[in-house]
Amino acid sequence: MTSFLFSEAAIRLFAFIGIFATMALYELWSPRLERSEMAGALKSRRWFANLSMVLISSAVLRVVFPAAAVGAALWADARGWGLFHAVGVHPTLAGAIAFVVLDFAVWLEHVASHKIPFLWRIHRMHHADNGFDVTTGLRFHPLEILLSMFWKAVIVIALGAPVLAVLLFEIVLNGTSMFNHSNINIPSRLDRALRCIVVTPDMHRVHHSTIMRETDSNYGFNFPFWDRLFGTYTAQPRLGHEGMEIGLLEYRGSLTARLLWMLTLPFRALR
Repeated sequence: MTSFLFSEAAIRLFAFIGIFATMALYELWSPRLERSEMAGALKSRRWFANLSMVLISSAVLRVVFPAAAVGAALWADARGWGLFHAVGVHPTLAGAIAFVVLDFAVWLEHVASHKIPFLWRIHRMHHADNGFDVTTGLRFHPLEILLSMFWKAVIVIALGAPVLAVLLFEIVLNGTSMFNHSNINIPSRLDRALRCIVVTPDMHRVHHSTIMRETDSNYGFNFPFWDRLFGTYTAQPRLGHEGMEIGLLEYRGSLTARLLWMLTLPFRALR
């Protein structure tokens, strides 16, 4: 088990580096928006703070929850726990079902993070970013990462999800978070086609609008159809992508790109 988890960590690291580098280079080559908060000194501060946050969150996760979701799948499999083991579902079918169920669970968690005040205290750090680029997809508080991993582990154990399906889901979730937060220019016709199968940057950017009605929409990370199914889909921002304001109205400016401020935000009073 230890050797597998070491391999799992290496696979995820290489996937992360490859996807991050691809999105970062794409942003430089063909940016979707030219905004002051995503250029110059402020961009450097944002990138430093956001990338520092992912390093801190990863370190905390490995200390508190070293086996993560894949470890939970291995643990359940070794004991024959979970719905799939009880019913005798074929591993291929079980993997496909587990992937979809986990994606819905993450969508549900995201909605709860906006609706439940305690969870919003933690999640708002992600939305306080005044910019929107590949690093925003990594800007999650360590407390949110821990709560999310616990939630996913519960689902994995309850299902008895196949180990490879869980590993694939974790890689895809991390990759799509970087993809749909990236400041890349995708032709409108291609964007409309892609929205049938995956959440695109233009679709998810709406969720980072300062307009509350728009923030309360487009919660998806991987699959786009949960928002359509539950009536939380918004096609375009009211002011257009060039005119929309990103972030939270109560937190503006360079303050939101300070690492200590980001780490302590959950412990500050709600505004």
